[in-house]
Amino acid sequence: MTTGRFPALALVLTVVVGACSSSSPTAAPTTTTARPTTTAPTTARPTTTAPTPTTTTTTTTTTTTTAPANVAFAHHVAPVTAAELPSSYHAGCPVGPAALRLLTLGYWGFDDRPHVGAIVVNAIVADQVVGIFAALFAARFPIRAMQPVDAFGGRDPASMAADNTSGFNCRNAVATGPPRWSVHAYGEAIDVNPVENPYLEGGTVQPPAGIAFTDRGRVRPGMSGPGTALNRAFAAAGWLWGGRWSGAPDYQHFSKTGG
Repeated sequence: MTTGRFPALALVLTVVVGACSSSSPTAAPTTTTARPTTTAPTTARPTTTAPTPTTTTTTTTTTTTTAPANVAFAHHVAPVTAAELPSSYHAGCPVGPAALRLLTLGYWGFDDRPHVGAIVVNAIVADQVVGIFAALFAARFPIRAMQPVDAFGGRDPASMAADNTSGFNCRNAVATGPPRWSVHAYGEAIDVNPVENPYLEGGTVQPPAGIAFTDRGRVRPGMSGPGTALNRAFAAAGWLWGGRWSGAPDYQHFSKTGG
């Protein structure tokens, strides 16, 4: 190899070769210190035996409360005063309080339990009404509520909306034509379960909730209709049903005069 042309390269090679041929330095002695072996003492674990599961059988007894079948029908007939009729009576009515009676009557509710309600009717039909409700009680025909309309301020729509069975109310008939007294103003008509037995007049259902019961072919508890316990009880006393009116059937309405 000629080094004349490449003195720098020769110098590099000399340095590299020299470095490669140098003796390796003596490795420093390695001192190994043995770590003492520590053995953790063996502690015997207590043997746990799982308890045998105990199966407990709980018997639940469901008690259905049913009203006794031998509950007796209760009723009471009493005079009524103008003070007891603050909303349903006023001067000028076709009959006054002296011609009316307050009837306290037993009835079966939709809860299949006996209840006591009150209704005001004309004295001349009081005994008939007692007999009608005695027959309904014996048949366990359900009635939602029974209060004089004074509990609703004498407002018939409010009484109907509450599904209240009522009698006397000095008001005009709900009908087209010139104003005239309703048979209720004489205390000779009774409306029973107005929701289940609505009044259909001029395309209007009264009360509005009665729309669910306009299908009279599907007879449900509390409804009127031919052959029902409700119709039979009133018919036996000679009362007529408003549901027979073809133009504006009043399924809740029963009256002594037929009006």
